[in-house]
Amino acid sequence: MLSLLKGLAAMQQNNNVDVVTIGESMILFQPMADGSLRYSPLFTKSMAGAESNVAIGLTRLGKKVRWISRVGCDPFGDFIVSTLAGEGVDVSCVIRDEKAPTAIYFKEFKGYGDPTVYYYRKYSAASKFSEEDIQSEWFANARHLHVTGITPALGERTADFIKKVMEQAKANGLTVSFDPNLRRKLWSEEQARRVLSSLIPLCDIFLPGLEEAKFLIGEQPIAEYGRQFLQMGPQLVVVKLGQEGAIGFYQNEAVQAPAFRLDKVVDTIGAGDAFAAGLLSALLDEGEPLSAHVLKKRLPQALKQANLLGALATQFKGDWEGLPSIREVEQYIEGQEMIKR
Repeated sequence: MLSLLKGLAAMQQNNNVDVVTIGESMILFQPMADGSLRYSPLFTKSMAGAESNVAIGLTRLGKKVRWISRVGCDPFGDFIVSTLAGEGVDVSCVIRDEKAPTAIYFKEFKGYGDPTVYYYRKYSAASKFSEEDIQSEWFANARHLHVTGITPALGERTADFIKKVMEQAKANGLTVSFDPNLRRKLWSEEQARRVLSSLIPLCDIFLPGLEEAKFLIGEQPIAEYGRQFLQMGPQLVVVKLGQEGAIGFYQNEAVQAPAFRLDKVVDTIGAGDAFAAGLLSALLDEGEPLSAHVLKKRLPQALKQANLLGALATQFKGDWEGLPSIREVEQYIEGQEMIKR
């Protein structure tokens, strides 16, 4: 049995993959009823993490994804790895740490506004990421790397680690997307601004939200955000505008797509990750996704798909459970009524 599992892992690792993504996933506990955590007796258990959310979103849209992380040698780590493997994600490069635990976090829903998040991730297995962990097989047979600004905030060496990962991916011919995914609870604003800004020149696709753009370079007209970020090095900058949709900038062009309007919002956490999955999936359908002629043809549809996935992600408690399949996306976009019974 052990030899069979090793063989399957080797086969999985050698397959071509569309996207490699690297980052921490945690165990998520959510109260079964809205209200203060102080008085919540019952919780549901799931998993969550920006990069694994993107991995699942892309896999459900038909892409092959390799997810890399560090998790503890504990039942929570087992759960995360098996859940992602069950979604079809390649987990063959995940590092199991015998000395550091898998991180956990809690969401608190009080019936209004966004949920409050409480992290317990200090000294976690993923916070121990360092340049010594990087392996050439991470990038083998891969086209694209997706990373976020969460990983560099996790530990003492994780900023240098993620920078080296991006550099090595580029050296191996991969394109790179970077979502700043600002988490103010993890580090100081000064450090966050300095580190996140230093990573922008290393990416080909930059995916800030409007507030993150403002955080990084101050209050600007939206078109100025596109111009200034493109000057830093990315080939494509997509600014997420919330209820106003999103706008993409490349060369001297700008393409805007409206948001999908839904009647309710249950949980906004994970919407940006779903957006990234929708955008990358559409662009990676092309052999040269960042060429000017491809962006002219595909970017409007990619933004539309990204907006749809971002909107659908707000309809569920949980960061990834409601992510749609490619068939469901096609039906939504085409306006078809899904047959449910």
